[in-house]
Amino acid sequence: MNFYSLNQQAPNVSFKEAVIKGIAPDRGLYFPETITVLPNDFFNRIEECSNQEIAFLAIQQFVGKDIPEEALKEILADVLDFDFPLVEIEDDVAALELFHGPTLAFKDVGARFMARCLGYFSTKTTKDVTVLVATSGDTGGAVANGFLGVDGVKVVILYPSGKVSDIQEKQLTTLGRNITALEVEGTFDDCQNMVKTAFLDKELVQNMQLTSANSINVARWLPQMFYFLFAYKEMKSKAKDIVFSVPSGNFGNICAGIMAQRLGMPCTHFIASTNVNDVVPRYMDTGTYAPKASIATISNAMDVGDPSNFIRIRHLYKDSFEELSNNLTSYSFTDKETREAMLKLYNDYTYVADPHGAVGYLGLKKYQQTHPDTYGIFLETAHPVKFLDVVEDTIRENIDLPDSIVKVMDKKKKSIKISEYTELKDYLLDK
Repeated sequence: MNFYSLNQQAPNVSFKEAVIKGIAPDRGLYFPETITVLPNDFFNRIEECSNQEIAFLAIQQFVGKDIPEEALKEILADVLDFDFPLVEIEDDVAALELFHGPTLAFKDVGARFMARCLGYFSTKTTKDVTVLVATSGDTGGAVANGFLGVDGVKVVILYPSGKVSDIQEKQLTTLGRNITALEVEGTFDDCQNMVKTAFLDKELVQNMQLTSANSINVARWLPQMFYFLFAYKEMKSKAKDIVFSVPSGNFGNICAGIMAQRLGMPCTHFIASTNVNDVVPRYMDTGTYAPKASIATISNAMDVGDPSNFIRIRHLYKDSFEELSNNLTSYSFTDKETREAMLKLYNDYTYVADPHGAVGYLGLKKYQQTHPDTYGIFLETAHPVKFLDVVEDTIRENIDLPDSIVKVMDKKKKSIKISEYTELKDYLLDK
């Protein structure tokens, strides 16, 4: 399997090269040359398959020969060692909980998969790899945990100062060893732009092997297909058409869901639910894509003004607005609406949702107003404890801290403050 740049100005590469490079030399995102639909028999008997078997069949065609089958199966068994429960909220609504991994966020799957792929590749080369990643919240902690102690890999995480929760900050600034956190005076978009600029910096590229662990990296993006397939396995017996509502920031997660659909997963529709950072909802209303500066919200992991992965989604539909509109709807919601949804979920169903999951719930309910004969699954992407102040203030109840969070909160934060790209470059070259 080869991957090509969506900017069409760079050579095609293998899965291994795409993972190590992160982004193409022409600054384009890598995309697989082919997508082979899985056999109907697989979906007919999917409930007989283990999660590891489902994941292997989904990802193997994209990995190809770069990781042998047995090694890939070992990686997947290691990555998928926690649960992905579906919790029924209403008759036609369920929450897919993706926060039961080590850092209590959906990004654990992609981060761990990528870390183990790079770990496998690093045993075949003597050149160290530096993973450069921007985070708006959960990516940093998931990447830090996934790559901690991986030989031959150094991790540098950029995060916007004062714009992540206390727990999120602790998760990415307290590990040490091969993990370094850079605290950026600015927004997530500033962090992301610094990362993209680094990949185009000839001096850096000549002196070190850089890769990205954001969802622009194929090894972070593609494994997110797994839990959509797991959800279908659980809900296959439902008579109604299945729709997914995905809280969306950089749009890698929902793009992976659409990829699972392209593999043959029966699914009627996707809802991209956002906060007031509404670039995609406005695009779906007007047909005009107009990035803008991001706005801080209580669902901070979605505070993205120029979502990187939306170009992959458009490419999947050959940039046909009509075809995309037939399969994707997008809504935006305010912090006030988000809090109201969190309170409703708690008061009516005793379900504690984090702000991102609440946005997903809002999008699903809005879609079902005009599509009542659907079974809706909204993604609950982070444990509510990661947004402790917002959640407790909203539902007016205290929630228990998991042991893993109690341990990290006692650790001392270590970060390096920067405000300009030159400071990032100097740090990387100095190291």
